Amino acid sequence: MINMIISIASGKGGTGKTTVAVNLALSLENVQLLDCDVEEPNVHLFLKPRIREENKAYIAIPEVDEAKCIYCGRCREVCAYHAIAVLPASEGKKGSVLVFSHLCHGCGACSLFCPQGAIKEVNKEIGVIEIGEKGDMQFVQGRLNIGEAMSPPLIRQVKKYINPARTVIIDSPPGTSCPVITAVKGSDFCVLVTEPTPFGLNDLILAVEVLRKLQIPFGAVINRSDIGDGKVEGYCKQEGIPILMQIPFSREIAVSYSEGIPIIKKDVSYQDKFINLYLNICGIKNETNSSY
Repeated sequence: MINMIISIASGKGGTGKTTVAVNLALSLENVQLLDCDVEEPNVHLFLKPRIREENKAYIAIPEVDEAKCIYCGRCREVCAYHAIAVLPASEGKKGSVLVFSHLCHGCGACSLFCPQGAIKEVNKEIGVIEIGEKGDMQFVQGRLNIGEAMSPPLIRQVKKYINPARTVIIDSPPGTSCPVITAVKGSDFCVLVTEPTPFGLNDLILAVEVLRKLQIPFGAVINRSDIGDGKVEGYCKQEGIPILMQIPFSREIAVSYSEGIPIIKKDVSYQDKFINLYLNICGIKNETNSSY
């Protein structure tokens, strides 16, 4: 088995992304499964892992010593995320610095460039990282604290646990914004899970644009492939996007999902189908490598 980092993504929620991630992981050996959908992790509902370790996750945010601050505004200028506002002193009134911690990405630029050394970084808890296993499979998930506005810092910390000695499968957040980019970045291959509906096609097109920008090889899995229309399949053929697998609509699969039971536990024939999905990925990856 080739050890790769395979991310599972989708342009929209509800397409079956977690279903593909869980069943692919259960069908292979020597696997590590990361749930990077930290705002609403749900892989554990299907995997039912034994959690053996919990680590709190922090982000470093600025704390300003206004006794040293001259309100020059340099921290505001270097903050790419507009997390700091500086009100300069005027007409005998003392200035002020406002830190918007929910916007801070913890990059450290403000403390680095402060000419007075008036800024230090303090840790703010943003969530928890849970580590465990299901049989031989390693499992890691992040869980963002309620009320936290940004998930990318926690996603990056979850990915620090990637084990390069295993095939790594990353269950990414839905959409095409910063959390998804953070989750899929560095992947050897990305599986885009979609559905044959107008919404599915629209969001697939957006996800394809993102992956092409990131230069990550990818292919599509069409879930509920026998409903809707054929426009998604037509788009994939037109754009040269390999269709790695098609999963037809099934009441049994829907019922097992609602019960937290993976497909391959209900229908063992799907294990071979998910193994073939992996082999298709390996074939495409090898072709991509040989083209350079």
